[in-house]
Amino acid sequence: MALATTIAAVAVAAVVGAGAGYIWRQKFGKSPKAAEEKIEEKLAAAKEKVAALRKQAETEGATIRATVERELDERRAQLIELEKGVAGREEKLERRLEDVDTRDQDIKSTVAQLAKKEEELTKQLAEEEKQMAEISGLTKEQAETRVMELAEQRTKEDIVRRLHKIEKEGEKELEEKAHNILATVIQRYAASHVAENSTSHVDVPDETMIGRVIGKEGRNIQHLERITGCEIVIDETPNSIMISGFSPIRRQVAKKALEQLLKDGRIHPGRIEEVVEEAKKTINEDIKEAGEAVVYDLGLLDFPPELVQLLGRLKYRTSYRQNVLKHSWEAAHIAAMLAEELGADVNIAKRATLLHDIGKAIDHDVEGNHVEIGEKIMRKYGIDEAIIKAASAHHEDYPFDTVEAIIVQVADAISAARPGARRESLENYIKRMEDLENIASSYDGVSKAYAIYAGREIRVFVTPESVDDLTAIKLSQDIAKQIEQELTYPGDVKVNVIRETRAQSTAH
Repeated sequence: MALATTIAAVAVAAVVGAGAGYIWRQKFGKSPKAAEEKIEEKLAAAKEKVAALRKQAETEGATIRATVERELDERRAQLIELEKGVAGREEKLERRLEDVDTRDQDIKSTVAQLAKKEEELTKQLAEEEKQMAEISGLTKEQAETRVMELAEQRTKEDIVRRLHKIEKEGEKELEEKAHNILATVIQRYAASHVAENSTSHVDVPDETMIGRVIGKEGRNIQHLERITGCEIVIDETPNSIMISGFSPIRRQVAKKALEQLLKDGRIHPGRIEEVVEEAKKTINEDIKEAGEAVVYDLGLLDFPPELVQLLGRLKYRTSYRQNVLKHSWEAAHIAAMLAEELGADVNIAKRATLLHDIGKAIDHDVEGNHVEIGEKIMRKYGIDEAIIKAASAHHEDYPFDTVEAIIVQVADAISAARPGARRESLENYIKRMEDLENIASSYDGVSKAYAIYAGREIRVFVTPESVDDLTAIKLSQDIAKQIEQELTYPGDVKVNVIRETRAQSTAH
């Protein structure tokens, strides 16, 4: 048994040894020496690869080190330049502070000297009054009254001249600053203007279609006028039908419906009602798209959808033939630029200006003026109170609590007063000119009044015997204030009061 076990073990060892030898020969060759040579070759190749990698790493490290050192040198140079600039500014500030201290001391010294001179003049005046009272035999009160009258007469002209000079200087300085700001804003923004008309025209491809539009005994055209609320005028121009109406929405509905009827060819009362309903749906979609386009262009994407829809309705609303939606969009751009120039809140100015006429979207359907209606609409949709106050003050119905409120009014005026933006009918124009002249002529001492430059200036001639220079200045202010309170007009109206004295004599 033991012998058999031994023989089996020897056989297994022989098999294992033979298998190991076979594996060795397959991997390393026929002999251990060949295997060692292969191992040494691989080690040599690995060493060369390691050496190449080490060299590459050293090269890259040197490059990175040089780049970092160069950047550090550049940063050091920049810091040195900044330090020099800061030091220079500190020196300038110190010199300015010294100059301010010196001026302050000079002013204090001047004030002290003036106070001393004033005291001396007061004493001299008291002595002169005493002497005058003794010479004239007047009481102190009578002398004081007389002195005041004489002083007023002597200084009245000087006071008027100084007031006029101060007023002119202040106006000139303010006008220069305002002109610079407005010129910058208008230069940055410019847009064409097209006044809206109260009529639309539809081309008729065939004259026979006009008879079908009219219908038997005019029933088709009468039905179309009744359900659209517009007047359909035919035979004004050949191959054209004019649609007249003061509501742009109704006029656009009538135009689209008439175009569809002419294209379809079926024209009868039932078909007219269907087409008008389809046109109304199309207009509603157009209104929505117009509102979304405006808020997207201005970057105001957080408005409620209902408010955007109301904004779109302004596309079909006009004021002095100016499209209200285009006016609000343009004024919002101008307000944003003005706010940037003046350092005000751009977001509040832009939003308030865009919404300042929102009440006009439904002013035909709700009682109240468009300012009150707009205020209610903005509060209903949760608009910020600062925006509501700025938007509500654009017609001076409310006080200007913030600079953004003033910006809204200025942007509104710029957009409305630009040449070509608005038109008015001949009757309104004549009435406005007459109202300007009547207001100026209602004051005492006015001999003639003429409204010129399309009502942008009114020249008032006064009687020199009844109106002096000081009264003329006050008269111009009173007329301007009354015009602001009673009339509605685009832009500004300049009031010029002219007082002229002529001396005439004849040599014989």
